[in-house]
Amino acid sequence: MAPEYAIRGLYFIKFDVFNFGILIMKIILGTKNRALCHANQTLNLIGYAWKLWKEEKALELIDPSIKESCVISEAMRCIHVSLLCVQQYPEDRPTMASVLLMLASEMDLVEPNEPVFFPAPASM
Repeated sequence: MAPEYAIRGLYFIKFDVFNFGILIMKIILGTKNRALCHANQTLNLIGYAWKLWKEEKALELIDPSIKESCVISEAMRCIHVSLLCVQQYPEDRPTMASVLLMLASEMDLVEPNEPVFFPAPASM
């Protein structure tokens, strides 16, 4: 759920972009947000993806069951676009038209800013 809606109940035009970014990330990871919770894991899906992205270990995000058959550069592009979609502020997120263009072309992508993410609850 987009942070502006989760925190303040506000619905912005790029709410769908945020959710699409989460969907892309779930497909690439082959997991649900809650499935990332381990005994020592305190980050949610976005936090986990951002951490690996900043450590230049984003390849680790790709589900092992698709890693052998996918085009790695396309999977990495999906991760990059996903991180652009989950920016904290709606104005920093691309439009859906831009997302489609980014996914369908080899245009240069801007570096994402640190997205908004919340630590996973301790009870998970």
